[in-house]
Amino acid sequence: MLKKKNATLTPRGREETLNIPIDPAALLRHSRGERMDMEGVKTRFHKINEMRKDMNIEFATQQAARADILLHEEEGYLEADDGESTTNIAQREIVQHVDITTAAKHFNLELEFGPYRTRYTKNGAFLLLGGKRGHVAAFDWVRKKLLCEMNVMESVHDITWLMNQTMYAAAQKNWVHVYDQNGTEIHCIKTMHRSVRLEYLPYHFLLNSAGENGFLSWMDVSVGQTVGNYNTRMGKVSVMTHNPWNAVTCVGGSKGVVSMWSPMMRDPLAKMLCHPVPITAIAIDPKGMQMATAGLDRRIKIWDVRQLEGPLETYNTNTAASEIELSQRGLLALSMGNVCEVYRRDNSSTEPQMKPYIRHRTNGPISSIRFCPYEDILGVGTAKGFVSLIVPGSGEPNFDTFEANPFQSRTQRQEEEVHRLLEKIPAEFITLNPTQIDEVDVPSAKARLEQKVKLLTMKPPKIDFEPRKRNRVSKAKLIKIKQNVKEARFRETANELRQIKEKLLAEDEAKAPAESADFIPLEPKSVLDRFKTKAKKKAVR
Repeated sequence: MLKKKNATLTPRGREETLNIPIDPAALLRHSRGERMDMEGVKTRFHKINEMRKDMNIEFATQQAARADILLHEEEGYLEADDGESTTNIAQREIVQHVDITTAAKHFNLELEFGPYRTRYTKNGAFLLLGGKRGHVAAFDWVRKKLLCEMNVMESVHDITWLMNQTMYAAAQKNWVHVYDQNGTEIHCIKTMHRSVRLEYLPYHFLLNSAGENGFLSWMDVSVGQTVGNYNTRMGKVSVMTHNPWNAVTCVGGSKGVVSMWSPMMRDPLAKMLCHPVPITAIAIDPKGMQMATAGLDRRIKIWDVRQLEGPLETYNTNTAASEIELSQRGLLALSMGNVCEVYRRDNSSTEPQMKPYIRHRTNGPISSIRFCPYEDILGVGTAKGFVSLIVPGSGEPNFDTFEANPFQSRTQRQEEEVHRLLEKIPAEFITLNPTQIDEVDVPSAKARLEQKVKLLTMKPPKIDFEPRKRNRVSKAKLIKIKQNVKEARFRETANELRQIKEKLLAEDEAKAPAESADFIPLEPKSVLDRFKTKAKKKAVR
């Protein structure tokens, strides 16, 4: 209880913690903004509640800043001797110099139903493979434990996990099919016809597909309803990804334009001319800050996807890149034929640029590349199977278990499903700037003027009233009752409008300057103003 009037609101058990010094940079990084202004709070009870809330937020910010010292894990990377390059280091040499657990994460699967599309779960614990000739497999790639494996007996163009490893979707020949972890088909989405690309938006529970006919579709998998289905008018969509920051779908076209789509808008939210030739691949980093594009002009361009500016950097390649991907730590991977190259930013030079980091040659054309979250692993799907490459420094070493837990138990997964459903973001909030939702809607000067003119020119509405019919009431009396009620309501409405107009005019007179040649009154002057009643001036004694 708060007994003293000027007592400090400090919870018990925090005195010792508050004495620990905090790095100002870390405190600024975890800050949640300024405190609440107490001028609008009327009662002392509500002021104490707001002060207690601000105190808890400040304490949480300080604790998060202090916890930075516990994040002792750092990403590793390859260092070559003077005169040598890390691109000459083969995977077998890396396997020989790492621990047994990391060495087991490098493997090669020779499969006969390629080319293969690959996808990791959000926590990086499970891997999904989909072959063009119908082969589908889901397994725990770390423990090498198979969940399911089957052949759907028709072509598979793309594949993706849904909320977790218990469900996944496959874009087959005609429609999109949904399977559980045992390989049992639980749904067939016939509204997504001849889809060639799939994306899943985890915070909105939306399955996004792009078809051969150029249609983009969004379906809410939690309720099974189609949210949007629009024609891009760009022909077959073969290059598509989504921005994790704002959940906007990015589509690359044959004219070198990247269009950004929302399920609530029939037209794209924005368009960017990235290349003068068709775009072959698009990738957006997990933070949603930068976008990498590749075109037939054999160029890789890095763009600022938040400001829609760029290109920030441009790189030339020997051949056009067919696939491109960005890791959690900013590494760039691209595929050219059967060659996979990884680029890393060299901060030692005066102008930091991406330089070749790792190069690997596969036994077949590369059809898909994916970085594994929270692991230094790059999954490469080829026409003849799948290869797991060790790329030191690609994964985030420190993970948030509330966001994605690689060591998640069954009970934690079930609880996470419930929390995700309760915290699901509606599809209406998908915009280019997701921070607009917490902004105050302040009407513009034009809107305020229009509202004021509307109030000043408003007339009392016509009142339609029918009195209740009674047996012993004459028709003339009913008409009289009706007329009396109409007149009474008309007078009430007219009085309310007159009071509103007088209040607005009084506010304008109070705000108007005393002596200003630029002042324009709200009502124009007229020759009939001399007949208006003027306010009497008080005599000065």
